[in-house]
Amino acid sequence: MTARPSLQLRLDPGARRRGNTLTGGAPKRVLAITDAGWMAIADLERGVEPTGATVALADRLLDAGIAHPVPGRPGEVTGVTIVVPVHDRPAQLDRCLGGLGRDAAVMVVDDGSRDRDGVAAVARRHGAQLVVRPACHGPAAARNAALSQITTDLIAFLDSDCVPGPDWLHGLVGHFDDPRVAAVAPRVRAGPRSDGGALDRFLAARSPLDMGERESRVEPGGVVSYVPTAALVVRRRALGAGFDERLRYGEDVDLVWRLCAAGWRVRYDPSVVVAHSEPSGLRPALARRFRYGTSAAALAVRHPGRLAPAVLSPWPTLVVALLLAGRPASAAWLAGRQSVVFGRRLRELGLPTRWGVGWFGEATYHSAVSVGRYLAMFALPLVPVYLRRGGSVRALAIVALPALDEWWRRRPALDPVRWSALTLADDAAYGAGVWWGSILTRTASPLVPVVAARARDHRSRPRTHLRRCASSYRTLALKLRDAASPQAEGQEDQEEITGCGRCLTARAGWFSRMAGGRVACILVRVARTHAARSRQDHLA
Repeated sequence: MTARPSLQLRLDPGARRRGNTLTGGAPKRVLAITDAGWMAIADLERGVEPTGATVALADRLLDAGIAHPVPGRPGEVTGVTIVVPVHDRPAQLDRCLGGLGRDAAVMVVDDGSRDRDGVAAVARRHGAQLVVRPACHGPAAARNAALSQITTDLIAFLDSDCVPGPDWLHGLVGHFDDPRVAAVAPRVRAGPRSDGGALDRFLAARSPLDMGERESRVEPGGVVSYVPTAALVVRRRALGAGFDERLRYGEDVDLVWRLCAAGWRVRYDPSVVVAHSEPSGLRPALARRFRYGTSAAALAVRHPGRLAPAVLSPWPTLVVALLLAGRPASAAWLAGRQSVVFGRRLRELGLPTRWGVGWFGEATYHSAVSVGRYLAMFALPLVPVYLRRGGSVRALAIVALPALDEWWRRRPALDPVRWSALTLADDAAYGAGVWWGSILTRTASPLVPVVAARARDHRSRPRTHLRRCASSYRTLALKLRDAASPQAEGQEDQEEITGCGRCLTARAGWFSRMAGGRVACILVRVARTHAARSRQDHLA
């Protein structure tokens, strides 16, 4: 990344400094920073004009999720075209176009509407350019139809059932000062409704298009693994051929992951909010979730390994399996043992040993939540059968845990009983869609959990190898040097501003998609296999 005219960052609210270490990001990382490195971070927080070395440090912090950019807000937005694909729905299109400001040109793509005259009248009333397609081939094809007619550097895709604020682009286009940013998405939240029933309050807190309130870099397996194109600003030259028109659903996920694979950055900025019209009844809401689920199989084929329904880290998942099997003493012994091992490794990094207990406990809790979510999505009808045949109520508790966990974190305007019922129905509808898509595509990839066992490295010594936890404990050596006035001095006067940074990635405790499992006996077998291969203690 080349130096920009201005570069300002802010540390993530979850980042913690202790001595010469900086902890944060997801998955969790621990970076060792020198005094000069801290001075560079302070300059980045103040927005001081960066040098080459400071930009390199900013890159590392941004990629780790420890810091986020503070984009500038231009007084006038230029070089942007707004593309609104629509299939009928002229009333919603009218509300959408009425919410736009006059900063950018607007292009409406009519994707084979039956009410073409109504769509054309709305577009004409708001001064939007109209592109008409003779037949409906889906949103991917409609968006691609606009690409050949756009000459601006940026394209803002906006669904016709969305209503942005008049200044929504001002808060997003500043991210493109970073030449590596390909796309930026705002937060898409459910729009206000007059009745305010239980379903409306549920969707207001758990819409599938709402990526949450936490700013993040978008990447597969990250805190935010994708963003919808319901509202998305994209750099034109990064789009290439555009969307995959073979995908009726999930074309936005496919695009984002292709951008990430090509080395681009994609950002999620929840400080900008776009309202979205949600379904008015339970049946259409569950049908939408089912349709979204059907795209999982096609995405798994296009992006192998990125759409596993659960990523199992052996030790925390084994503790959960022992609890489900009714062996709390064995679970407590294993948790204590692994917490001690974890604490020793943290002490080698100059961190408090007691953190090992807390981090492993958090990992185990999230594994329990993950197991419950997996069961709710893919095996919920089997739970009553299991209980009827004398199964323990612990299985019912583990299935209800994810819904109650979300209720506690989100604090929606809905009681926990109705919230849990709607959450289970929502997850089960999505899981049914995944099952159906897998059958049609003839693949089991989106149904099979993945064990996050670490890859072996024959070049590593045993003690060095132990520093790799699960699949991605690794050590990152970071040395940044700054060339000071090479033109004036005639030679490079390099100044080291930060020393070695050790990166500790705890995937066991910080899943982006809440890893889970199938049944206790299978989890025990998986963990035993992993332990037999290791011969050495692992971090959790």
